[in-house]
Order: sequence, then C-alpha cells, then structure tokens
Amino acid sequence: MSSQDAVAGSHGSAAPVALRDLLVELNDLKRVRSAGRLGSIAERLFAQGWGALTGGAAPEDVALEVTATTLAACRLCDLDSAFLSAAGLDDEAVTDVLRAGFDAVATQVAEPLRSRLRDRLGQRAGLPVGPLPGFVAALAHQPRAGVTCPGKPRILLEPPENHAEHCLMVAVYGVVLSPFYRADPTTVFLAAMAHHFHNAAMPDAGFTGEMLLGDHLAPIMARTTQWALDELQPGLREAVERARAALPDDATAEGRAFHAADAIDRVLQIAQHLRAASLTMGTVLDEMELVHAGPVKGFHDRVLEAMRIP
Repeated sequence: MSSQDAVAGSHGSAAPVALRDLLVELNDLKRVRSAGRLGSIAERLFAQGWGALTGGAAPEDVALEVTATTLAACRLCDLDSAFLSAAGLDDEAVTDVLRAGFDAVATQVAEPLRSRLRDRLGQRAGLPVGPLPGFVAALAHQPRAGVTCPGKPRILLEPPENHAEHCLMVAVYGVVLSPFYRADPTTVFLAAMAHHFHNAAMPDAGFTGEMLLGDHLAPIMARTTQWALDELQPGLREAVERARAALPDDATAEGRAFHAADAIDRVLQIAQHLRAASLTMGTVLDEMELVHAGPVKGFHDRVLEAMRIP
C-alpha cells in the first residue's frame, strides 16, 4: 500500500463504497423539476448557496444547510420546507418530514457529520440572502460538453446537464465524502461551488477543446476565472481563492475529497443515460410496482392484460 493510499481513507481504500447508492440517487436531482420553479433542484440549490454566501452567511453554515437540504430532497424532491409550511404544516411537522426524507437515504453518512446535517433540518431561521453574482445564471445556462476525447467526435447525450448542476452536485458529494478523507467539508464545498468559474464566460468544448487551445488554455482559464472572482466582495473572494487552492491536485485531503466527488459525478451523469436506456418493463412493473397496490389494482391488471400491455 502506498503512502498516498494510506491517507486516502480507512483501510487504504480510495473511496467509501458504502456511500455509492446515496451518490447515485442524489445525482437525479440534476433532472428533477417542479411547476412554478425554474430549473432543476440542483440548479436552484446552487443559486441558493451563492445567495447565502453573498448575503454574509458563514461558508460552514452554507455547506451544512445546502448539503442537508439536498439529502432531504433526494426522496422528497420539492416537498421542501417552503412548500410544507405553505401547505399548513407547523414547524415541528415540517422538521419531522424533512428528517424522514433525510433518514431514508443518509444512513451511511459518517458521524458526527450525519447528526450535524440532520440537526440543520430543524432550523427554521434560514440563512441571509444576498444578490446573485452574474456567474450563477451564466453557469446555469452553460451546457456541459458531453463525452469528448481528442481526435474523436464528441458523444452528446440529451438533455445535457449545466455547470451549475455539476458544481452543486460535486459540492454536496464533497461534503458527504469529506470524513472519509479527513478533509474540511467547508473547504471542499466552497472549492467545488467555484471550480468551474471559468465556464461562466468560456463555452465548454470539453477535453478536446482544451487540448486544441494548447498553450492558450491556461491564460484563458485564468482570465475568465478572475472575471467571476471579481464579482465577489473582498472577504468572500479571498475565502473562495483559499478554497480553490485545493483544486490543482490530490496532494491534500481536501483535494482528494474534491477530485473523488468530481470524478464520481462526471461518470454518474453518463451512467444515468445508460441506466435509462437499459430499463425493462420487468423492473418498472415488478420491482418498482408502477401499477401499485390499491383498491383498483386488480382491474388495472386485467385492463393491461386485455390490451396486451406491455
């Protein structure tokens, strides 16, 4: 076992496989939408996170709030605090529902992080809200490149995710993975939320485009990253710059947590397309009980049989 393996996580493993199912399921929040709300849940949580940061909230509070909210949304989707309160639930009932959603998926999150996230769902005061920097909307409108490889045509899978969705998911993954790498979750969260600043202005041509830019790549990325950083107030900008120092490599615990999260999200984004393409009616009808138990299930079954469906 190498020295790097020894510090990667417990027992020398490069990543905590016990969190796999949670990360797979969370990835779908990049594709869940609701009437009256613009964008996916992941896209909106990216904006909420930056709004809280520019509003003066402590980055640690934002990391915990956004991560806890994302985990609760894994099963509840947009049955969130705002909706539940508007629908007439009191604060205690809202907390109970959110924690039930959290508990349904978070059993493998390491302590004490799990308890800190769960406790966060009982706080109704909320975080301050500041103005959204321009890069937030720009990243939400910037599609990811798809699968690219120098010398080969790209593979496009529709609909594409956007950079806001990717950054949010990597940030949440990074927080959940941080105990395994003994990394500071706040640093990982902030670095991930800011790791595609350059793509707010720079169209994403993927690995292929980056290689074709050659020596021009680094100065272009530095310039476009600085444009986004310049939208932040000095204190927040300095905190983001410090966090982004973990991005270049895996030499630190924070770098390992970030790069693990980034690689997992990139591959799971493609895996969900393949999973959908290989879906069978056996899974839909037998395992997922699309025609589920109830007073008319027998009739439903007879109708489908008579219609020779599927």
